[in-house]
Amino acid sequence: MANETEGRIPLDDLLVFHRLARSLTSTLDLDTILRTILEYMERTIEAELWTLLMLDDSRQELYYALASGGEQARLRDLRVKRGEGVAGWVLEHGETLIVPEAAGDPRVSEPGTARPSKVRSVIALPLRGRTGTQGAIEIFNPRAEQMTDYTIAFLHILADHAAIAIENARDVARIQQLTITDDTTGLFNVRHLYKVLEKELDGAVRKNVPVSIAFLDLDRFKLVNDAHGHLVGSELLARTGLRLQELSRERDMCFRYGGDEFVILMPATDARAALEQALALHGKLMTSCFEMKRGLKLNVSASIGLATAPDDGTALLTVIGAADTRMYDVKSNGRGKVKGA
Repeated sequence: MANETEGRIPLDDLLVFHRLARSLTSTLDLDTILRTILEYMERTIEAELWTLLMLDDSRQELYYALASGGEQARLRDLRVKRGEGVAGWVLEHGETLIVPEAAGDPRVSEPGTARPSKVRSVIALPLRGRTGTQGAIEIFNPRAEQMTDYTIAFLHILADHAAIAIENARDVARIQQLTITDDTTGLFNVRHLYKVLEKELDGAVRKNVPVSIAFLDLDRFKLVNDAHGHLVGSELLARTGLRLQELSRERDMCFRYGGDEFVILMPATDARAALEQALALHGKLMTSCFEMKRGLKLNVSASIGLATAPDDGTALLTVIGAADTRMYDVKSNGRGKVKGA
């Protein structure tokens, strides 16, 4: 009669699975989840280098979300295409890849991918969720005696738990993003503006750091809707919003305030710097030509009013009101200009 305990998972390992599941389901913060995964991988098997890659859906490329041994900074800007290297192979096939002897394997020596200077062996596992493979885990140069069927099965369970947790965190992040995003332009909405600006104004008071906003209104935008219809009008709003993002500085944030009105938030920017930035942005926006889907080529004109905290006040509605008033002064005096304090 076979030993009744044969094939059973040791109690210590069951407790590890239990703690892993609890750790991964106790948070929806993606960074916390990724670090928990790395921590449990390092406990499970000794290796020279661990990496965890995530799929960038828009580019269909993998990026290095996490790496062991302080390698994250070095790998931050690397991207791995589908089918490229070990991780790209796993992404393309959705299967685990085990290379016990790496010498001569072209997937291991692929340029532009992370690896130790000398790769002897590698294990790569897919992170498979409901919508397919969302990433990969790479383990370089694991100890040979640890590359057992049992260890591989253990890593598969870890990867499955990880994939579910990552997918849940991403789903929640997408939902949260939808609540702060304007449907037409893809910019942040006015609700998010109030939240972010309130925080910046608090900093202006406590740390004496200025913050400026530009209140922008498109001139005679109603004529576009009347001449070409609301679909073209909505498309022009979207293209204008994208252009505003392109013309803004990296630290600035663009919002659709409502209708044909936009707000650009400029953190750590005093009135003089805000005026310089707004004038430069306004000049380039006025000369932009938008090629629409129907073959139309349209331009926009805009009137902009600026306000700066704490000079114009530190209350949210006071600062917005100051910028709005200056914008309407521009519209009342010929349109198409920028007015600062």
